[in-house]
Amino acid sequence: MSPAVEPRILRQDIGDAEISYLSYDGGGPAVLLLHATGFLPWLWHPVARALSPTYRVIAPYICDHRQAEPEEGGFDWLVLARDMALFCERLGIGSAFAVGHSMGATVLTIAHAQFGLPMEGLVLIEPIFLPPEWYGIRLSVEDHPLASRSIKRTNGWPDEAAALRYLQSRELFRKWDAEVLQLYLRYGMKSSGEGGLQLVCPPRREAALFMGSVRFDPWPLLPLVRCPVLILEGETSDNKSFIDVKKATAAIPRASHRVVADAGHLIPMERPRETAEALLEFFASRSAGSSRSGS
Repeated sequence: MSPAVEPRILRQDIGDAEISYLSYDGGGPAVLLLHATGFLPWLWHPVARALSPTYRVIAPYICDHRQAEPEEGGFDWLVLARDMALFCERLGIGSAFAVGHSMGATVLTIAHAQFGLPMEGLVLIEPIFLPPEWYGIRLSVEDHPLASRSIKRTNGWPDEAAALRYLQSRELFRKWDAEVLQLYLRYGMKSSGEGGLQLVCPPRREAALFMGSVRFDPWPLLPLVRCPVLILEGETSDNKSFIDVKKATAAIPRASHRVVADAGHLIPMERPRETAEALLEFFASRSAGSSRSGS
């Protein structure tokens, strides 16, 4: 893979907001890559680089285009899904392959099944389909298992070396690919204005995104997903304790399930090469199937 492949950084108006995104100008069908809560599209870069010779890759950023407070219910993922449908419509993407990680996986599922976003195929990496009884209940930030942790996240380092030492000391980041970790340092942090660094997606914004996860129940939509679906689950993912990926696979008519060995919840960050290979294999199988059905 050539390190010279670099995306263009663009913005798309969706009417009442603007969404920034990375665009890799491949010559083939479009692929949409949607990130996890609190992260950013640059973390897809090794994957996008592997896809871009064959596909036009588009990676939106959905942490900062709207404002929401965690104490007021956060950012409804139904709204995020509507925004993604509008984003693709305004860009004229048409029917694309779509890949979502964690929050991004759930948002793309809703965008397809609720708002009619056309898809050739959908890859859900560690999707957030919470237990059905969690939806619609009013949780405080302190009671939400994910928001309560994210709002307390460390958000300040004197320099890049200190930030790197901190990340390497945390279990969440220990298995990350070295290039992806450097991308997070470069693009996931910004100057604090006092000579130090802070997160581009601050803890309160991340917590607001997590709080929005319980406002809309995606489970009734799963049988309405019409395109082929591949679900990737990390072998050692902590989410197995409260998310039933096999149940979700069974609920989606054309879904298959694959476990990524020795990976946790953050599969694209820990295993970018394996992620890209799984995507290319899935896309190729869909293209071959379409060719046979059309012959």
